[in-house]
Parts: sequence; C-alpha cells; structure tokens
Amino acid sequence: MHSAETRTEINTQEAGMATAVQQHSGNAPVEAVSESAAIFSIIERAARDPNVDLDKMERLMAMHERMASGRAKAAFATAFAEMQPELPIIPENGKGHNSVSYALWEDVNEFIKPVLAKFGFGLSFHVRDGQSAVEITAVLSHRDGHSDTTVKSFPADTSGNKNAIQAIGSSISYGKRYTAGALLNLTSRKEDDDGHSTGKPVDATPPPAKSSASLKKAGEDGKDAWQRLIEDLQQDFLDCKTTTALSKLRADYRERARTDRWPRAWLEALSNEFDTFEEKLEAGDIFPGDR
Repeated sequence: MHSAETRTEINTQEAGMATAVQQHSGNAPVEAVSESAAIFSIIERAARDPNVDLDKMERLMAMHERMASGRAKAAFATAFAEMQPELPIIPENGKGHNSVSYALWEDVNEFIKPVLAKFGFGLSFHVRDGQSAVEITAVLSHRDGHSDTTVKSFPADTSGNKNAIQAIGSSISYGKRYTAGALLNLTSRKEDDDGHSTGKPVDATPPPAKSSASLKKAGEDGKDAWQRLIEDLQQDFLDCKTTTALSKLRADYRERARTDRWPRAWLEALSNEFDTFEEKLEAGDIFPGDR
C-alpha cells in the first residue's frame, strides 16, 4: 500500500514540477526554494521504499537537478548584471614595449576583489604548463553554484633577460590579467573608449612629473634617478636579515613603483635584484655570522 502511494505521489509531483518549469521558470526565490524542498522530500520518501519505481525516481531526480541548475544560472546572470556598473576602471600603472601602458595584474586583482565578493562571486585560475607556453583557465564562480570559464594559451615571456621560471611567472600574470578582463568585461584607463566606460572610476595615481628622459638625466651628484634608486635599495638590503623583512621591503618598493609609475624595465630589474638578494639571504651568503 505504501509503495503504491509513493508511486502515485511521484507521478503527481513529476507532472506538477514539469508544468511549473514550463509555465514559470522565473518564479520568485521563495517559490523556487519551496518547489525544490517539495521535490526533494518526495525523492527522500521514495528512496526509503524498496518497491519504488526506479525509472520514475531517476526522472524526478534529473528534473530536480535541471531545476537547481536553472536557478543557479539565473542567479549568476542577475548578480553579474547588477555587478557590471560597479566594476572599476583599472588604472594603467604598467609600462610596456614602446612605452605602451597597461594595467598590472596586482592592480586588477586589488580593485575587483571587493566588488566580486559583494555580489557573491569568486575568481580562480588553473594553470597548465607546456613546453613553450602556459594555458590559463579563468573560472568565475557564483555562490549559488553556477560558474563561467574562459581558456587561453600564452607564450613564455622571455623579454628582459628573464630566466625560465621568471618567464613562466610573467606569462601567468599576463594571462590572469587578460582572462579576467575577458570574463568580467573590464576596462583600463587608457583603452580606446575615450574615458566613457560605464565602469566606476577609481582614484588613480597621477602621471609622473618627470619624463623618462629626465629620469635618466644626471643630477648634481652626477647620478641619474635609476642609479640613486639602486644605491637606496642596496642600503635598504643591509637592514633585511630575514626573508620576512625582505618581503616587507619588496612590498614597500612595489608601492613606490605604483605611486611614482616607474617604467616596466625598472620593475623587472628591481625584481631581479630582490630575487638575487633573497637567494643569497636564504643560502647564508649575506650575513653568515648571524646564522
């Protein structure tokens, strides 16, 4: 008797759920949750009956999964549309070949993370190494379960006398910036939209007061800005007797680079200086008496 009642209830619920999906797939959240709870309750009760019609139960479970997937996609689309106007215009603090400016991944990540979190999104990446390229998969996930992805391969960035590891790291950073921009439809400050993007502008660092040529011009001491910077860095290294202190110093210089809009060549050269010093520090070649 119980199994007959269960089969009847499954038939009735299956037909009712199918009609509900066809007639009004955009029900309010409370209605969607109640429908989901009702169908799950039927599945749960049927699972306890050894005589239940398994074929109909499987169809009921498939319907439940389709409904849940549809609601997750709808929630994703709604949240994404609401998020778009609040995504910031990213300032272009990086300087590339022929002085072409671009948005650094560090800036992109810093500016978008609070907005993503506000609307229930998370951004993650999968990296797949190849012989001469890296494949970056960007995954934009929503808290209700739906996600969207984009995949692109990037050649190893061997510019600037990078070693193999640095070349891969540079390409990963480059790939994250471009795949995130593709998923979120991001705009940076100097893209070809004449500043009329719908995104919300952020407080940007003003351009440097000096041109690149003047930065290379020797001062009264006969040294140009780069030489003075390297001397300052070498002095600062003397106070870094631990990797923790070095990490803090690296962060300080990164902030200075953003504030003063240092050229990309400077950033790469400074990164090499920090990496070299860190290797020597870890090997005990800098302060051997302190180890």
